[in-house]
Amino acid sequence: MKYPKVLEELMENFQQLPGIGKKTAERLALSVLKWEEEEIEAFADNLLNSKKAIKRCSECNNITMAEKCDICLDEKRDNQVICVVEDVKKIIMLEKLQIFQGKYYVIEENITPFLTSEKIDQLIKPLIEKVRENEVKEIVFALKLSIEGETTMAYIAKLLAEDDVKITKLAQGVPHGVDIDYVDPLTIEKAFLERK
Repeated sequence: MKYPKVLEELMENFQQLPGIGKKTAERLALSVLKWEEEEIEAFADNLLNSKKAIKRCSECNNITMAEKCDICLDEKRDNQVICVVEDVKKIIMLEKLQIFQGKYYVIEENITPFLTSEKIDQLIKPLIEKVRENEVKEIVFALKLSIEGETTMAYIAKLLAEDDVKITKLAQGVPHGVDIDYVDPLTIEKAFLERK
């Protein structure tokens, strides 16, 4: 027996989410069938509203509902220190630890051999401009410890070699190849405070 086509399509939708395999998608789709119609409508509305209302901060690429995110608007934060991350989840996690008082920049993607020079410029150029315009004194890299992350750090450091900018990265303690999403908060705090 096969599932009805509409249910199979719903399962395919769920499988587009990160970490959702065939079995989990099947379980989620069957669970939704038990919801009341109002709950399904609210869920669908929330999906659409999130897509329409959430945009990227014009300063740092963080998510926001306004032109700039709350962190960029916070005048108490140190404009001369920028923490470079790959995604918004890292900002949320670091903010929960309350150990960093500078600004952030979401680079969205590390440099890989598959990226064109135009795409690399698109990713890196706004950060370089921000560093120079704001006379940033330190860039802290909180990128995934991988070949791509190291390549990205080295490339940015090379572009800023003539500028008076200190380049640091999280200290060891975060295992090589592990995304900091999966590291305990104490290890991350220690790595952040002992950055070099």
